[in-house]
Amino acid sequence: MRASSWFLPLIVLLVIAVDQASKAVALYTLNEYETIPLIPNFFHLTLVHNTGIAFGLFHGGSKLLLLAILAGILILFFLAVKMRNESILHRLCLGFILGGAVGNLIDRLTRGAVIDFLDFRIWPVFNLADSFITVGVIILIFSIIKTRKT
Repeated sequence: MRASSWFLPLIVLLVIAVDQASKAVALYTLNEYETIPLIPNFFHLTLVHNTGIAFGLFHGGSKLLLLAILAGILILFFLAVKMRNESILHRLCLGFILGGAVGNLIDRLTRGAVIDFLDFRIWPVFNLADSFITVGVIILIFSIIKTRKT
């Protein structure tokens, strides 16, 4: 295996580790719905068990939702295999997205809900996995648009 073939799996594992560690700290530190203002009225830590998907959508998710999430992760995995010769930036973005999706799936399977704790007061409470997914998607879209224009 080439050294670059380890890049994507390493990113995925790092994202999962950072995500799961942050959620463990939140679970250890906070009670559900407890909020700790770090910057009052702007940024708080608030523990929420989210049974829906991103930002609390489809709260009280069902087995159908879990199947859709698993299907999405499988599609991402196949994209990752197909993108093994793509740029480092594209693989990094896919690693962020895949790692975040798997991090949230781990919560769903082990806790029955995703652990959210980052609370900016003007946005639904979220977690680092959500952040990795969002950043990965945004950078990937802009990168693809830029690549296609040149």
